Parts: sequence; structure tokens; C-alpha cells
Amino acid sequence: MKRKISRLLAYIFVCISLLYTGVQVSAEGVERLIVKGTSLVNEKGEEVVLKGVSFGWHNWWPRFYNASAVKTLKKDWNCTLIRAAMGVEPEGAYLSNHDKALKCITEVADAAIENNMYVIIDWHSHGIHTDEAKSFFHDIVLRYKGVPNVIYEIFNEPVEDSWDDVKEYAEEVIKVIREVDKEALILVGTPHWDQDVHLAADNPIKNVNNIMYTLHFYAATHRDFLRERADYALKKGLPIFVSECAGMEASGDGSIDIVEWNKWQSWMKKNKISWAAWSVSDKDETCSMFYPTAPDYSWKDKDIKEWGNIVRDELVRK
Repeated sequence: MKRKISRLLAYIFVCISLLYTGVQVSAEGVERLIVKGTSLVNEKGEEVVLKGVSFGWHNWWPRFYNASAVKTLKKDWNCTLIRAAMGVEPEGAYLSNHDKALKCITEVADAAIENNMYVIIDWHSHGIHTDEAKSFFHDIVLRYKGVPNVIYEIFNEPVEDSWDDVKEYAEEVIKVIREVDKEALILVGTPHWDQDVHLAADNPIKNVNNIMYTLHFYAATHRDFLRERADYALKKGLPIFVSECAGMEASGDGSIDIVEWNKWQSWMKKNKISWAAWSVSDKDETCSMFYPTAPDYSWKDKDIKEWGNIVRDELVRK
């Protein structure tokens, strides 16, 4: 019996080691990203703009979290960036099912690396869970230490928390990441669903390199007022990354406002802002890009909803 228990413990240890030791995948053609002023640049100092899509919550749409879907997004959609949205709080998400979350996120991240894409590993939470976030990022950064493709988004969308509280949380999580990887790009959420970038601009995190602050918009709801707020933040030197955006109302539903979406596209191009559109999912709502009948990857035109076609057309446009 003791021998069986010892073998079982050894097996568990090996599994954990395989999960959290550095991945051995090629990063050929992908450069380390560096924040310079408000811009994202490569190792040569050339400005970089990443464009792509965000997967939906992993706990509700795990079927899309597969290597073939990532390859399709690179080949057919021209994505240079994908975002793996690891749900944290709902039933079946990270807090209640670590194993499923890690399987989904690492499969997508590994595939992005293999396809020479950048990937955001997103702590997709609406509230502060400091200890759990520190534990997750410590382990996941150990796995991807030194891999330039991987970007860490440490708080998806703070809702009720003040900037002081979000800032304190971010400083703790960033410290954990920096103890493992001194150079990885880190994205910091801002209050009120990632719209209060002006508050972060007035009181930014100090003495930490290679971080950016996230702005989220849904074009039919967030119009000139949010662009003006973002302009204010940029003028104060705050580097912005749009890690989630879409063309309909903030609910994710309603009509697509193509005029406002195009205004946001012009604004992001002008300011060289990287972005990821929401979302690779099949929910009965406007912002889900696929019909429920769509396969898990290699999508045809009949599988893609209006919003998915708009995003794909924008991504493949030269």
C-alpha cells in the first residue's frame, strides 16, 4: 500500500512539474515587446500594433479553446493576437475548477506560441481575489518564463472597486510576476469596466517597467466621451491597450453601430493602439461571433455571424 501511495504521489508531482515548468516551444519570429512612452515597440524600437480576437469565457465556451481554432484565427483571420479569457468567479470557472481552467488556457497559449502569435492570458474577473490571483500568476509565469509571446492581463474589468484598491491589488500581483519574469508585458485593469483610464493617468503605478493599462469599449454605448477620456490619459503619458472591444451596446447585445466602430478604429490607428475584439463564442447575442451550429474550428462563411464577419474583414484588411 505504501508503495502504491508513493507511486501516486510521484505521478502527481510529475504532472504538476510538466504543467508549471517552462514550455519548450519555438518563439521564432516573435520579438519581446517593450513599452516606450505610450507606445508598444519591438526590440529594434519600432512601433508595434497587435490586432486580434478574444475567446469568450473558458468556462462557458471551452469547445473553442483548442489548437486548431488558434491556427484558424492566424491563417484565415490574420490575427497577430489572441486573448484567452479565463473565467474566475462563475460556477465552473477557475475558483471552483482549477484543472479545467489551466487546461483551456495553456492549450490556447501553447498553440499561439507555436503559430508565432501573441497571447494575452486574461484573469477574467470582475472583483478582487488577490491571493488566488497571486498564486495563479506565480505558477503560470513559471510555465512561460522568458517566452516573449505571452502577455499577462491581471484584472479583466474591475466593476465596484476604486482605483486605489485596484492599484494596490495590481502592485501585489505585479510583484509576484516580476519575481519570476522581469520583462513580461503586463496589462492592468482600470475601474468601471475598464473605462476610468483617466483615474489611472492621474495616479499611475510607480517604479514598474513594461506595463500598460486596459481600456474596453462597446461602440454603440461608449462614444466621444470615452475617446476624450482616453486622449486625456495618453496626453498624461499613460500607455493604453484595448484588450476587449466590440461594436454593439455594452450589454454585448443590440444593433452594431458601424459608424462608431469605424470611429474607434480610426482612433486606434491614429494612436497605434493594440486591440482584441470580443468574442469567440456562440451565445445568442450580437457580440458572439459564431452560430451554435459552427464547428470548433475551420469556420466557413455560414458559421460566422455579422459581428464575426466585420471583425474578420477588419483583420484581413491591409
